[in-house]
Amino acid sequence: MRWLTLIVLLAIVVRPTLAADRKPAIGNIVGELRFKDIRGLQRSLADFGKKKAHVLVFTTTHCPLVKRTMPKLIELDAKFGPQDVQFVAVNVGADDTIRDMAAQAIEFEVTFPFVKDTDLSCVKSLGIERSPEVVVLDADRKIVYRGRVDDQLRLGGSRPEPTRRDLDEALQEVLAGRAVSVAETPVDGCLITAPEPIAADRPVPTFHKDVAPILNRRCVSCHRPGTAAPFSLLSFSDATTQAEMLAEVVVDQRMPPWFANSKHGKFQNDPSLTRAERDTLVRWVRSGRAEGNPQDAPAAPELSKSKWRIGEPDLVITMLLEHSIPATGFVPYKNIVLPYVFLADTWIEAVEIRPDNPAVVHHANMAYVTSNGVGEETFITGHVPGGQPLDLARFDNGVAFFVPQFAALGLQIHYTTTGKNEKCRISVGLRFPRGTVRKKFQHFLLDPHRIQIPPGHGAFAIRAGKTLNQDVTLLGLFTHMHLRGKDMTFFSDVPGQPRETLLQIANYNFEWQLGYEIEPGQKRLPKGTRIEALAHYDNSTFNPYNPDPKRTVPWGLQSYDEMFNGFVFFVADDEDLNLTVDPKTGRVVQSSK
Repeated sequence: MRWLTLIVLLAIVVRPTLAADRKPAIGNIVGELRFKDIRGLQRSLADFGKKKAHVLVFTTTHCPLVKRTMPKLIELDAKFGPQDVQFVAVNVGADDTIRDMAAQAIEFEVTFPFVKDTDLSCVKSLGIERSPEVVVLDADRKIVYRGRVDDQLRLGGSRPEPTRRDLDEALQEVLAGRAVSVAETPVDGCLITAPEPIAADRPVPTFHKDVAPILNRRCVSCHRPGTAAPFSLLSFSDATTQAEMLAEVVVDQRMPPWFANSKHGKFQNDPSLTRAERDTLVRWVRSGRAEGNPQDAPAAPELSKSKWRIGEPDLVITMLLEHSIPATGFVPYKNIVLPYVFLADTWIEAVEIRPDNPAVVHHANMAYVTSNGVGEETFITGHVPGGQPLDLARFDNGVAFFVPQFAALGLQIHYTTTGKNEKCRISVGLRFPRGTVRKKFQHFLLDPHRIQIPPGHGAFAIRAGKTLNQDVTLLGLFTHMHLRGKDMTFFSDVPGQPRETLLQIANYNFEWQLGYEIEPGQKRLPKGTRIEALAHYDNSTFNPYNPDPKRTVPWGLQSYDEMFNGFVFFVADDEDLNLTVDPKTGRVVQSSK
């Protein structure tokens, strides 16, 4: 028994030592570190370029010490960033999504990059155990410091002031070319938890019983033949062929595409997978991709036989000529007027912009055009990757948009190249109201043109706002920026009430410009409310899409310049038009007014 006791005691004592022995030593040179950025792209430390030092601080969105340390990191970045020191927040939260990580940067107004250590490879390479532990690498990628920021903050409390500013002193010594005098310090913080492994005792998902229902419900409306999606997910063979990609985009929450922070607002067109759905898909991929019994397969999804997502239109207008798109290079915006004139005032319930070659259309905006031209007030809708056609029947409140007599429809088209010469012709389908029109679909646009984004800035802030002159009910919000757009948040300031966040697009993606539909009646705002939008732009070298980080970026229509478009869609609360329209023409046949 004495020997058994001794063995147990030795195990308790030796285990931490063995863990410490596996930790890379101060002075070790580390290899390439890989992680994902806020857009889910695979990145590495080399993407920051040659620096005098890199400071990697390991974070989660939940650890209280991380939150209390953020102001210190911001101050240190302001001090040492201009001295060629690169700060990076490395998220290691097991339950933190890339969107959660991006939202934390906005919450604390941090300008240095946030990245996600999805497989904890950075943690293992640097010997990290807790958040917010910090590692400093010198210009040769040698570990020269590992530990705390300073000794002020503890999980159980804090000192009034730190007695030693460890990270600050370490960086001063590195920049002076001296050895770091205190190269390792103890760290208070939250232990890093690895993702939960697949439990052996849990049932193994099968395709027909568990996976197909999720794909039918969430994915195949786009991932099927004849759509812009790059592959189909209708069959077991389809899914197994794309299994690893499927698991990756589900874990990163890149698919289905959705960029709204779930903490703010409820949106009726949110396609996001539930946690249970994500877990099932990933476990299926990781546990062998079992097919299961075909008799367990769900009924085939009810997919519309119409090529139009709004159903068969009442009116289709097509471009007279098709456009030619080169194989490579930059394609300037095309502006056209469609060959149809509305001979009477017309009310329209749904519109779909449909390219015959969707792979080459990055986006297209539509407005009506009159003898006075086109302007902000004539905008109707747009076609964007992953977006839905405008179908106001989804709001079920008698709303329709208005096109005046003698107007035509105009398109502003942004084509993208595919590597080969292409052709495209765009059609627009319109559906007229079937019920009584009670409210006019309205919007305003927050669109500041005095944009000057400084070279190298990682999160340059621009704001714009408008005060409501009537009581309104919001229907939706939409954002458009260009290649440096990083995030946009919409706020409402109701007089006498706390500020509310209406929508936060935490990791804006130029390739997926989505609209966010609010259920009718869910967000009423009184006259005098100010709606403000705040956007950040990444003009740094770390932005993978940045055309030129050395350039001061102005406002401009082309994507190498920048825009700030915050669309707010609404109806007036005191309006009741009570119009009956001809469902074949959209013209008014009866009005009680």
